[in-house]
Amino acid sequence: MTPEMPHAEVSARKLWLWYAAGAAAFIPVFRLHYIGEEAIFPIVSLEMWYQGEWVRQILYGSDVQHNPLFNWIIIAICHFVGWEWMREVARAVTVGATLSTGLVLAWLTRRVFGDREFAVFAALVYLMLADVALYRGWIAYVDPLFGFFVFSSLACLWVACRERKTVLLALAVLLLTLSFLTKAFTAYVFYGVAAFVLLLERDQRRFLLSPASLTVHLAGAAALAVWLGLFHAGSGQGSRMFKEIIDKLVPEGGFEYLWKLVVYPVETALKLAPASFLALYYAWQPRDTADPGSAPFRTAAWIAGLNYLPYFLAPQSHTRYLVPIYPFAALVFAWLIWRARPYSVMTTVRWFAGLLAFKLVVMLAAFPLYQKYYRGENYLATAYDIHRRSQGHALFTTNDAASGLAVTAHLNILRLPAPPLGFPPEKWESGFVVAYRPDPKVGEIAHQYRLGGNDLYLLCRGAACGPGSRKGQEKPEKDG
Repeated sequence: MTPEMPHAEVSARKLWLWYAAGAAAFIPVFRLHYIGEEAIFPIVSLEMWYQGEWVRQILYGSDVQHNPLFNWIIIAICHFVGWEWMREVARAVTVGATLSTGLVLAWLTRRVFGDREFAVFAALVYLMLADVALYRGWIAYVDPLFGFFVFSSLACLWVACRERKTVLLALAVLLLTLSFLTKAFTAYVFYGVAAFVLLLERDQRRFLLSPASLTVHLAGAAALAVWLGLFHAGSGQGSRMFKEIIDKLVPEGGFEYLWKLVVYPVETALKLAPASFLALYYAWQPRDTADPGSAPFRTAAWIAGLNYLPYFLAPQSHTRYLVPIYPFAALVFAWLIWRARPYSVMTTVRWFAGLLAFKLVVMLAAFPLYQKYYRGENYLATAYDIHRRSQGHALFTTNDAASGLAVTAHLNILRLPAPPLGFPPEKWESGFVVAYRPDPKVGEIAHQYRLGGNDLYLLCRGAACGPGSRKGQEKPEKDG
């Protein structure tokens, strides 16, 4: 390789092809069974649709007091493709949010750095963060969609301040409202931190404090007040969401807190690998001249760093809460790698190629084998067996563990057009209950299933038990 890397080596076209390859690598995830608590949103979406409830999230018939935008999207798509595809739909929404986040990052980078090739490289770095590529970018949890709306809001805010565009500022506030409707109040914390960083620059401060800007932000505050005061008046959702944040500020113990301060940044670096370690390496490479992108780099670094600080210092937090600032971290890493050319970019792309190869091995071989022989495929088999045993009888559930949720999701589809499963009523004479543990007060053990490291119990009461029900000390049969 010559000392000056040829332009073709880092062309936008080649980098987009790598981005497309990263996007295509998500395709195998759609054939995987439920993972973790992934079934929550499909279950809740089906219950909301069945009951005609569009404001409250309903799980097993109870209001869980979370915001429903993710559910609205799942319901809208399943209305056309069918509820039997609800797991795949939920994952498709997550993957779509992930890929869209990368595209928004490319747009933001192009506007603030003015370099087309670097903009695509930043998007590629984001898509190839280990946590995004291997897990968080496709698992059907709410965090990727929340992250998309929060980051898009912050990106519009930044560009609006640079270009003095009130329309973009209004879009930023709209996206901020959508991010709250997706998950939680923390959307406003991310936005507030970004606004604080941008206020430090005089021209941006003049724009952010202008009458037009204040009007737009007051409209956003009014939308929040309408949602909580009109649609959730008296429900206590606002106070519950606020309490959920405050509870994470209470330490479990002194040693546990100190250990968390040590482990959290290490875990963060690992989940943002390989870009995090490559950026650290190239950050120490000597530079002969100042880089013209250093000013926007500092802005991105401050937004990412200040937003990271509360989660680092909070006694109880999870790295998945950092998803909204993953793109800013990717932008910081990308700049540190990019400025060390000519060798750094192609070295990074080779690491990404290795990550993609590893991902394909995991998704096409390791994960399917794990789900076939340990946990995953047996969720569906258990649901079929429970459905067969409970035919003609009432069926309820009290199992909200990950395995129980997955089985319930399958049962809800098998039982359509019957209502989704819910908690048993206070008084009931006969039927079955899907339970996490045996409970004689609920019913006798009709069957026991082994699902990975957990047991799931099918309990019966009254006529549903039939002549062959187990009583006394008879050992329950186990299914693999």
